[in-house]
Amino acid sequence: MNWDDARVFLAVCRESTLRGAARVLGVDQATVGRRVNALEKSLNATLFLRTSEGYALTAVGEAALLSVEKMERSAIELERQIQGLDDRLTGTVRVSTTDSLAIDFLIPAIACLHDKHPDVRVQLDATTQILSLAKREADIAVRNTRPENPDLIARRIARWPVGLFASQGYIDRHGVPEPGSVFEGHDLVVYHPHLHSQKDLALVNEPLGRGRIVAAVGSSLLVRRSIAAGIGLGELPVDTGERDGLVRVWPERTRTLPYDVWLVTHADLRHTARVRVVIDEIVAAFTGIGV
Repeated sequence: MNWDDARVFLAVCRESTLRGAARVLGVDQATVGRRVNALEKSLNATLFLRTSEGYALTAVGEAALLSVEKMERSAIELERQIQGLDDRLTGTVRVSTTDSLAIDFLIPAIACLHDKHPDVRVQLDATTQILSLAKREADIAVRNTRPENPDLIARRIARWPVGLFASQGYIDRHGVPEPGSVFEGHDLVVYHPHLHSQKDLALVNEPLGRGRIVAAVGSSLLVRRSIAAGIGLGELPVDTGERDGLVRVWPERTRTLPYDVWLVTHADLRHTARVRVVIDEIVAAFTGIGV
C-alpha cells in the first residue's frame, strides 16, 4: 500500500462515508469509491463492510488500520522535520485559537505580521475544539489549557483573573446581586460545556442556586456578546470584561482558577522561520497584558 492509497483508506475509516472522505481529501465521491475498490482488489482482501450507515472496517481492515496509522505518523514526522529546517519567510502557517482570542489578539498580530512579512500567510482557525499539533492539524495553537504531550513546546503568554460582569443596562434594570444570595432574582449567562463538567456550578465562587440560567452558550465570544447584550451576569477574564466596557460586579471577588493563555507549537517546528515570526507577533500582541 502506497501513501496515496493509505490517505484514502484513513479518510474512509475516519469519516465512515465516501462523501465525508471525499470532502476531507478534496476529491469527488466517485474517485474515493474507485480508489477503495482498487485498493481492495490489489490486496485481494475486503477492508470495509458496506452498510446502510456507511463503511465499517472488517477484521482485516482493522489490522490494516494499525499499520497505516504508523505510516501516517512517520509521514507527519518527516514533514515536520523537513519544515523545521526551512529558513524561508514564505508559506502558510496554520494557527488554532478561540474566537475571542482571535478577535482581540490574533487578528491584530496577523495585521502586524503582514506589514513585515507579506509572503507569510496565516490560516486562522477559531474553534472550541483542540486541534492536534502532533498530527499537523495546526502549526501553532493559542489555548487556555496546557497540553500534556512532551513533544509540544508550551509557553504561558497571559494569566488573567476571572471576574463577574454585567452590562450597565442589566444593572439599571436588575441592580447588583447581594453576595451570599446565590443570585436570587438574577439572570445568568454560562459557558455551556461547564454545565456538563461541573456538579456544583458557581460564578466567582458564588453558587448559582437561586439564579436563572437564561443563556448557555458554546464559546467565549458568545459569553461576551450575551453579557454585553444585557441578557445576564457572567464570568469573564477581567482584561476581557474591561475591554468590552462592561461593569465589574463584586470587584473584590475572582474565580479560584485564573484564565491562562498558552502558546503551543511542536518541537520540530519551533525554529522554522515562518513559524518563528508568527510566534513573535502573537507574543508581542499579548505583551504587558497580565502575564
